[in-house]
Amino acid sequence: MRCFLQRFSSVLLIFSVFFLVAYGPTTAMAAKVDKKAKTTKVDPSDKLGKVNAAYDANKMGDMSDFDPATVVSPTGDTIKIAVVASFSGPAALNGTLYWHVTQWVAHDINKRGGIWVDGKKKLVEIIKADHMGKPDQCKKVVERMILQEKVHVLWGTDGSHLMKIINETANKYKVIAINATCLSDDLMDASNFSRYAFHTAFSTEQVGRGMAYYYGQIRKKEKKFYILCQDYSFGHQMAEGFKKGLKEYYPEAQLVGEDYHKLFLTDYAPYLEKIKASGAEVIYTGDWLPDAGNLLKQARQMNVMLPIANIYMDEPNSLHEVGVEGTNGLTNLSTFNTANPQFQLPGHIKMYKAWNDQWKNKWKTAPYNSRLFEIYGGNYGSWTGVTYWLLSVIERAKSTDPEKIIAVWENDTYQFVNGKKVKMRACDHKIIQNLAVSEFVPWEQQKVSFNIPPYYWYQGSSSYGPTAVLPAEKVLPWMDQKLDRCKGKNDWGE
Repeated sequence: MRCFLQRFSSVLLIFSVFFLVAYGPTTAMAAKVDKKAKTTKVDPSDKLGKVNAAYDANKMGDMSDFDPATVVSPTGDTIKIAVVASFSGPAALNGTLYWHVTQWVAHDINKRGGIWVDGKKKLVEIIKADHMGKPDQCKKVVERMILQEKVHVLWGTDGSHLMKIINETANKYKVIAINATCLSDDLMDASNFSRYAFHTAFSTEQVGRGMAYYYGQIRKKEKKFYILCQDYSFGHQMAEGFKKGLKEYYPEAQLVGEDYHKLFLTDYAPYLEKIKASGAEVIYTGDWLPDAGNLLKQARQMNVMLPIANIYMDEPNSLHEVGVEGTNGLTNLSTFNTANPQFQLPGHIKMYKAWNDQWKNKWKTAPYNSRLFEIYGGNYGSWTGVTYWLLSVIERAKSTDPEKIIAVWENDTYQFVNGKKVKMRACDHKIIQNLAVSEFVPWEQQKVSFNIPPYYWYQGSSSYGPTAVLPAEKVLPWMDQKLDRCKGKNDWGE
């Protein structure tokens, strides 16, 4: 199944499947937080416990010369991270996105002088490993990264079937693998678990249960839902998670329809007619772009103005094509957003401004000069966050030895730059975290979320407004009790 990056879809590359980020206005603005925001708690959950480490923006390296199009990684005796992804083929932009975020983190760390490991200060080297989206090539390139390049970490990827290969190969050669993007729950089940692999993305069941919790326990308005997802394993898993969540958190809700469509569909009319006749009040979809954008556009063209609950329907180009009215009321589930307002910490604003200033002044090469890369947040926030976490673990382990890394990372709790806390469940190496659902509203109402000048994300489309935090204990990731390491443990892994 596809991965977390699939919410990105470039208007420049037809059928490129990739994730989007949360976008905002230009940085020609003062980095000033509202007084109200200074006293707001970023993470309302105390159950994740005290953090062992956190990203400290005061130590951020000088990012003023960072350009992802021209960056050159250090070589030699370095901490070597292989970004295993599609750098060629129809999904090549995925690799470009991954390269960007990992190089950003590496540049930051290297500007500080590196990390003390294995008895010396070492810089971070990022190496491209192109699997071309092909399983056979994936195995070959991963083995080459391990045996020839001597990498310490494998970072991926676009495709859960390919992440599975990465994890299997990492397990064979005892190398750390980090899954930053793929949602499939079965990657860490009893059949596929590897103690060298760490699942730092959210998962399909979490998404479904989380959205059901939002509608049943927080919003408490709409009761009639229609599921429309893509017809392959990911779409079906997304639907099953939502149905499970409705039974758990909203038993009085009614599922008035359920359909699955082929990928890259161009005509949604038959499904939309059924939705109109069903009496549905909300459409729930796991669609990624371009399907998510096409579904939204055609629904509005057919005057189906129902709210659409989603995780990928927030790509700014698609949203602007539909406009303010057509995007008003969308509900988007995020792994990076926190309780409103979003910019509560000076460090978060510093990171945001550093990224956005570079986009404005330095990133002149396509695709980095497009709006896709304009704003730090959303998936970029999550991906950089877990990569900083990885390097924090290595720094605290004082070693690139995978056994020492595992010892530190299991049960570790870390805080992102925006205050979001995450924890690594020891028994199956899945991430525990709060999630958040945002309702999209017109620009005049976005200040509740975007609390720094100009106080809105977009004027040309609705965007993040009221945001509800889904406590970690309500959206704990699925645990396979057949996995020996997890037998007899609760969902916290205790």
